[in-house]
Amino acid sequence: MDRQHRRRFKRKEPLTLQALDIAASLKEGNASALSKAITLVESRQEDHQRAAQEILADVLPNTGNAVRIGISGVPGAGKSTFIESFGLYLCGLGYKVAVLAIDPSSPISGGSILGDKTRMEKLSRHSNAFIRPTPSEGEFGGVHRKTRESMLLCEAAGYSVIIVETVGVGQSEADVRDMVDFFLLLALTGAGDELQGMKKGILELVDAIAVNKADGDNLEKALTAKEEYSRVTMGITPATPGWDIATLTCSALYQEGLEDIWKLVLSFAEETRQSGIFDSRRRNQAGKWLHAEVRRLLLQRFLSNPDVSASLPLLEEKVMEGAALPSAAANELMDVYFSLNKK
Repeated sequence: MDRQHRRRFKRKEPLTLQALDIAASLKEGNASALSKAITLVESRQEDHQRAAQEILADVLPNTGNAVRIGISGVPGAGKSTFIESFGLYLCGLGYKVAVLAIDPSSPISGGSILGDKTRMEKLSRHSNAFIRPTPSEGEFGGVHRKTRESMLLCEAAGYSVIIVETVGVGQSEADVRDMVDFFLLLALTGAGDELQGMKKGILELVDAIAVNKADGDNLEKALTAKEEYSRVTMGITPATPGWDIATLTCSALYQEGLEDIWKLVLSFAEETRQSGIFDSRRRNQAGKWLHAEVRRLLLQRFLSNPDVSASLPLLEEKVMEGAALPSAAANELMDVYFSLNKK
């Protein structure tokens, strides 16, 4: 991937000098500049990271004006079909829509397995839409480590609705909750069986549940599932104070129920802005982002330490053979790192 980055950014001048040009084009709504900026943000190369920070600092005043929507769902719920239909509906209303689709990573290449541009062909061709499929790189939380930065870049480029499609469902989706305003869970019929296998944690994170594929012979089952979700969510403390978890039905295939979902999002944004929850959530999310970055950088610097790198395989072997406890090995690595940094 780094070789691809080097080819894409062949240059006669340092990237840090090009950064402001990229930022300027991005703020004018140039999709190519947006793609370049996200590529720099996602890269692990030091010069790319420096350029990315220059761009982010420059565009920061132009961010924060979009509605950020997280979408998750059980396998087979039709997330991609729904996002394409929903995105096309919003584009038709005049909104600019950016989709950050987080795909599972290939264990071999490290790249995106599914590639959402191929799954959202109509939306990807719309002039008011931008789709960025990104491999999760094994990150927990169903998002990429740089999803937050990518959201800011999309906002600076003039996209008024940012949709984050996550890898899957689970308690780890709390990471998504901590970066979006509105969190939608797509569900299927057969809610009773589905709820048995669904962790309660995900229901405590969402603002709405939409039962998809509510069409044809499946319509009655979808309505029944909606009522079942309504019953279950009554006993759950909502993620957003003062907001009851809404339940709806929709058919992404036949573009039905999309208007109701968008009206719900707008109602949610208006109510939470008036109550102050919207801005408070954004501030808290920024604080959690800081803590997440500190943890990430600490781990990165810890593992890149030469002495730690040398000791880790030996201690790992002892742990795997049962000759040492993981906790004792971890403490030994910490002693190696901090004793070296005291010198």
